[in-house]
Amino acid sequence: MQMRRVVVTGMGAVSPFGRGVECLMANLTAGQSAVTAVPELARITGLRSWVAARVPGIDPKQIPRKFRRSMSSMSVFATLASYDAIAQAGLTPEACTSGDLGVVIGSTIGPTQVIEEFFRDFFTDRSLERMRSTLFFQIMNHSCATNVAQALDITGRILAPAAACSTGCQAVGYGYELIAMGKQEFLLCGGADEFHPLSAATFDVMTAASTRYNDCPRRTPRPFDHDRDGVVCGEGSGILLLESLESARRRGARILAEVLGFATVTDPISIANPGAESMATCMQKALLDGGLAPGDIDYVNAHATATLQGDPAECEAILRVFGDGIPVSSLKGHLGHTMAASGALELIATVEMLNRGTLLPTLNLDAVDPSCAGVRHVRGVEAIPIQRAVKNSFALGGVNSSLIVGRYAYD
Repeated sequence: MQMRRVVVTGMGAVSPFGRGVECLMANLTAGQSAVTAVPELARITGLRSWVAARVPGIDPKQIPRKFRRSMSSMSVFATLASYDAIAQAGLTPEACTSGDLGVVIGSTIGPTQVIEEFFRDFFTDRSLERMRSTLFFQIMNHSCATNVAQALDITGRILAPAAACSTGCQAVGYGYELIAMGKQEFLLCGGADEFHPLSAATFDVMTAASTRYNDCPRRTPRPFDHDRDGVVCGEGSGILLLESLESARRRGARILAEVLGFATVTDPISIANPGAESMATCMQKALLDGGLAPGDIDYVNAHATATLQGDPAECEAILRVFGDGIPVSSLKGHLGHTMAASGALELIATVEMLNRGTLLPTLNLDAVDPSCAGVRHVRGVEAIPIQRAVKNSFALGGVNSSLIVGRYAYD
C-alpha cells in the first residue's frame, strides 16, 4: 500500500493561559508561568500539593446550549479548540459533514468533578430522581470525541484513545496513520483534560507531585532542575487538524507542518517508573517510520514532568539516540502537566517553534541536576532555524509515544 503524506493545516489550543494558539505562544515566549495556588486543595486532608495550572476565562456559552448541556469542562475545552483548528484550516461546513472528516480525541479518565457531584447527591438519599438525562454523555470515556463530533456535525471515523499522559501524542499519531493509509481525508486529533483534586492526589500518593513550592507556585514544576520535586497538574486541550498533502494542495490550504514519523511502544518493566531503554526504542522507531536518521532532527521537545525518576531517564534516552548536541527543552515549567492534553498542546507549540525559527527554554531550570546532564538544555529563547523536531510523551502504565514533525517545503 502506498502511504500518503500527512500535514497539519489547523491548530486550536485551550491552555492554562487561555484560549488560542497566539495566547499560548505569547505567554510561552514571555517566560510566563500558568501555575497558581489553589486554596481549596489545602483543605483536603493528606494532600500536600496545593498548586495547579487551571484554564482561565473560557466562556462555554460560545457553544450552543443543545451541545453544551452534554459537556463537562474537558469537552468544552476540546470543542472550542476544535472550532479554532477548523477555522484556521478553512474547512467548510460541507467538508465537516461529508464523511471525510473524523475525530481522534482522548482524555485520561472521565470528568471526575461531574462524577463526584452525582454521587454526592445520590448518597444523600440513594435517589435517582434528580439525575439529569445528559449525565452519561458527560462522563463516558469517549465524551470529548463524541461531543466534538456532535457540535461540528462530523460523520467520519471516531476514536477516543486513553493512554494517560501519552494520549494527546497517540491521538495525533493514530490520526497520521489513518490519513496515510487513506482511511480519512481530514482528522481532528488531540487530547483534553480537566483538573480535579484527585489528579494532584494521584501523583501525591506516589510521591511524584510537587509539594515544596505551595507558597511560590510559579517556581514549580522544575523539569531537569536540581531542586525539582515533582508534577504540577494542569488542564486544557490541544487539537490539530491533519489532512493528506494532496487535499491541502487541492484546497490551497496553508500548511503549518508535516507529520514525518510516529511510534508508540509499551514498557513492561514497571507500571510506574519510566525506563530509558524503552524511551530510546520509541524515538528510534519514530525515526525508522519516517525514514530519518538521528542527525536529521534539530530539536527534542521533552515530556519531562519534573519527577525524580522520569527526567533523568528521558535525558539518558535522548543522549543514546541523538548524542549531546541536540537542543532539548520541556514546556511543563510554563504549563504544568496538562495530562491527556499535554502531548497535543506541546506539539502545537513545537510546530510554532519550527515556523518561527525560535526555541523556547525550560522554565525554572536554574541548575541542571547532574542526573540530567549530558544533553544540551535550552536555557533561554534561542533564534535557531530548525527543520524537524521530535515530540515525546511518556505515560504511567509504560505507554511511550514519539512524534516527528517538520517544516513543509513548498515546491
